[in-house]
Amino acid sequence: MTSRELPGGATLRGARAGDERGILDCIQGLADYEREPDAVDNTIEALAATLFGDDPRAFCHVVEHDGRIVGIAIWFLTYSTWTGRHGIWLEDLYVEEEQRGSGYGLALIAALADVCVTRGYSRLEWTVLDWNEPSVAFYRSLGAQPQSEWTSQRLTGDALVALAGRAA
Repeated sequence: MTSRELPGGATLRGARAGDERGILDCIQGLADYEREPDAVDNTIEALAATLFGDDPRAFCHVVEHDGRIVGIAIWFLTYSTWTGRHGIWLEDLYVEEEQRGSGYGLALIAALADVCVTRGYSRLEWTVLDWNEPSVAFYRSLGAQPQSEWTSQRLTGDALVALAGRAA
Protein backbone atom coordinates (compact mmCIF):
# COMPACT_ATOMS: atom_id res chain seq x y z
CA MET A 1 0.00 0.00 0.00
CA THR A 2 1.20 3.47 -0.76
CA SER A 3 1.04 6.14 1.90
CA ARG A 4 -1.84 8.59 1.86
CA GLU A 5 -2.00 11.93 3.63
CA LEU A 6 -4.98 12.43 5.95
CA PRO A 7 -6.42 15.56 7.57
CA GLY A 8 -4.47 17.03 10.46
CA GLY A 9 -1.08 15.97 9.12
CA ALA A 10 -1.59 12.23 9.65
CA THR A 11 -0.52 9.50 7.24
CA LEU A 12 -2.28 6.25 6.39
CA ARG A 13 0.15 3.52 5.35
CA GLY A 14 0.90 -0.16 5.53
CA ALA A 15 2.59 -1.21 8.74
CA ARG A 16 6.33 -1.82 8.57
CA ALA A 17 8.95 -3.38 10.79
CA GLY A 18 9.59 -1.03 13.68
CA ASP A 19 5.87 -0.25 14.14
CA GLU A 20 5.31 -3.11 16.58
CA ARG A 21 5.33 -1.00 19.77
CA GLY A 22 2.77 1.46 18.39
CA ILE A 23 0.58 -1.36 17.09
CA LEU A 24 0.75 -3.17 20.44
CA ASP A 25 -0.15 0.06 22.25
CA CYS A 26 -3.24 0.36 20.04
CA ILE A 27 -4.14 -3.28 20.70
CA GLN A 28 -3.93 -2.57 24.44
CA GLY A 29 -6.00 0.59 23.96
CA LEU A 30 -8.68 -1.48 22.25
CA ALA A 31 -8.62 -4.07 25.04
CA ASP A 32 -9.02 -1.28 27.59
CA TYR A 33 -11.93 0.20 25.61
CA GLU A 34 -13.59 -3.23 25.35
CA ARG A 35 -13.32 -3.66 29.13
CA GLU A 36 -10.70 -6.42 28.91
CA PRO A 37 -7.51 -4.62 30.04
CA ASP A 38 -5.73 -7.82 31.14
CA ALA A 39 -6.58 -9.89 28.04
CA VAL A 40 -3.62 -8.95 25.82
CA ASP A 41 -0.90 -11.61 25.75
CA ASN A 42 0.57 -10.40 22.46
CA THR A 43 4.17 -9.19 22.37
CA ILE A 44 6.35 -7.07 20.13
CA GLU A 45 8.17 -10.22 19.04
CA ALA A 46 4.96 -12.06 18.19
CA LEU A 47 3.70 -9.08 16.18
CA ALA A 48 6.99 -8.88 14.30
CA ALA A 49 6.78 -12.57 13.36
CA THR A 50 3.10 -12.40 12.44
CA LEU A 51 3.16 -9.19 10.41
CA PHE A 52 6.71 -9.09 9.03
CA GLY A 53 8.10 -12.64 9.20
CA ASP A 54 8.91 -14.94 6.29
CA ASP A 55 5.27 -15.91 5.73
CA PRO A 56 2.98 -13.17 7.09
CA ARG A 57 -0.51 -14.40 7.91
CA ALA A 58 -1.93 -11.10 9.15
CA PHE A 59 -1.59 -7.57 7.85
CA CYS A 60 -1.91 -4.11 9.28
CA HIS A 61 -2.61 -0.60 8.12
CA VAL A 62 -1.71 2.24 10.46
CA VAL A 63 -2.44 5.90 10.90
CA GLU A 64 0.62 7.81 12.01
CA HIS A 65 0.35 11.29 13.49
CA ASP A 66 3.28 13.32 14.81
CA GLY A 67 5.54 10.27 14.58
CA ARG A 68 3.18 8.05 16.61
CA ILE A 69 0.80 5.31 15.55
CA VAL A 70 -2.67 6.46 16.60
CA GLY A 71 -4.83 4.00 14.66
CA ILE A 72 -4.68 0.47 13.33
CA ALA A 73 -6.60 -1.96 11.16
CA ILE A 74 -5.33 -5.52 11.59
CA TRP A 75 -6.71 -8.00 9.10
CA PHE A 76 -6.23 -11.35 7.41
CA LEU A 77 -7.62 -13.20 4.40
CA THR A 78 -10.69 -15.40 4.49
CA TYR A 79 -12.10 -17.62 1.77
CA SER A 80 -15.69 -18.09 0.70
CA THR A 81 -16.44 -21.52 -0.68
CA TRP A 82 -19.67 -20.14 -2.10
CA THR A 83 -18.10 -17.31 -4.10
CA GLY A 84 -14.78 -19.05 -4.69
CA ARG A 85 -12.99 -15.84 -3.74
CA HIS A 86 -11.10 -14.42 -0.82
CA GLY A 87 -12.33 -11.76 1.54
CA ILE A 88 -10.88 -9.76 4.38
CA TRP A 89 -11.56 -10.35 8.05
CA LEU A 90 -11.00 -7.16 10.02
CA GLU A 91 -9.73 -8.36 13.38
CA ASP A 92 -9.15 -4.99 15.02
CA LEU A 93 -10.01 -1.43 14.09
CA TYR A 94 -8.85 1.11 16.63
CA VAL A 95 -8.22 4.83 16.78
CA GLU A 96 -6.99 6.51 19.94
CA GLU A 97 -9.81 8.29 21.74
CA GLU A 98 -8.35 11.79 21.33
CA GLN A 99 -8.03 11.19 17.57
CA ARG A 100 -11.59 9.94 17.01
CA GLY A 101 -13.72 12.12 14.81
CA SER A 102 -10.74 12.97 12.60
CA GLY A 103 -11.77 10.54 9.86
CA TYR A 104 -9.00 8.06 10.65
CA GLY A 105 -11.30 5.10 11.31
CA LEU A 106 -13.11 5.76 8.07
CA ALA A 107 -9.80 6.04 6.21
CA LEU A 108 -8.60 2.71 7.64
CA ILE A 109 -11.73 0.75 6.79
CA ALA A 110 -12.00 2.42 3.37
CA ALA A 111 -8.42 1.29 2.66
CA LEU A 112 -9.46 -2.30 3.37
CA ALA A 113 -12.51 -1.93 1.13
CA ASP A 114 -10.12 -0.71 -1.58
CA VAL A 115 -7.94 -3.81 -1.10
CA CYS A 116 -11.06 -5.95 -1.55
CA VAL A 117 -12.18 -4.18 -4.71
CA THR A 118 -8.70 -3.96 -6.23
CA ARG A 119 -7.96 -7.65 -5.63
CA GLY A 120 -11.43 -8.93 -6.50
CA TYR A 121 -12.26 -10.09 -2.97
CA SER A 122 -15.94 -10.69 -2.33
CA ARG A 123 -16.38 -9.32 1.19
CA LEU A 124 -15.09 -7.35 4.16
CA GLU A 125 -16.29 -8.73 7.50
CA TRP A 126 -15.79 -8.14 11.22
CA THR A 127 -17.53 -8.42 14.55
CA VAL A 128 -18.54 -5.69 16.95
CA LEU A 129 -19.63 -5.94 20.56
CA ASP A 130 -23.38 -5.42 20.95
CA TRP A 131 -22.92 -2.75 23.64
CA ASN A 132 -20.46 -0.73 21.52
CA GLU A 133 -23.12 1.64 20.20
CA PRO A 134 -20.72 4.27 18.76
CA SER A 135 -18.99 1.62 16.64
CA VAL A 136 -22.26 -0.02 15.61
CA ALA A 137 -23.57 3.39 14.49
CA PHE A 138 -20.33 4.09 12.60
CA TYR A 139 -20.51 0.76 10.75
CA ARG A 140 -24.18 1.28 9.88
CA SER A 141 -23.30 4.71 8.47
CA LEU A 142 -20.93 2.93 6.06
CA GLY A 143 -23.70 0.62 4.86
CA ALA A 144 -22.59 -2.43 6.85
CA GLN A 145 -25.35 -4.88 7.65
CA PRO A 146 -25.55 -7.09 10.74
CA GLN A 147 -25.53 -10.81 10.09
CA SER A 148 -27.96 -11.65 12.87
CA GLU A 149 -28.68 -15.13 11.55
CA TRP A 150 -25.08 -16.14 12.37
CA THR A 151 -23.72 -16.63 15.88
CA SER A 152 -19.98 -16.52 16.47
CA GLN A 153 -18.48 -19.59 18.11
CA ARG A 154 -15.08 -19.87 19.80
CA LEU A 155 -12.93 -22.59 21.31
CA THR A 156 -10.08 -21.59 23.63
CA GLY A 157 -8.07 -22.92 26.54
CA ASP A 158 -9.02 -26.30 28.00
CA ALA A 159 -11.90 -26.86 25.56
CA LEU A 160 -9.55 -26.32 22.61
CA VAL A 161 -6.95 -28.71 24.06
CA ALA A 162 -9.62 -31.32 24.84
CA LEU A 163 -10.98 -31.22 21.31
CA ALA A 164 -7.50 -31.42 19.81
CA GLY A 165 -6.97 -34.56 21.88
CA ARG A 166 -9.87 -36.17 20.06
CA ALA A 167 -8.07 -35.78 16.73
CA ALA A 168 -5.61 -38.59 17.48
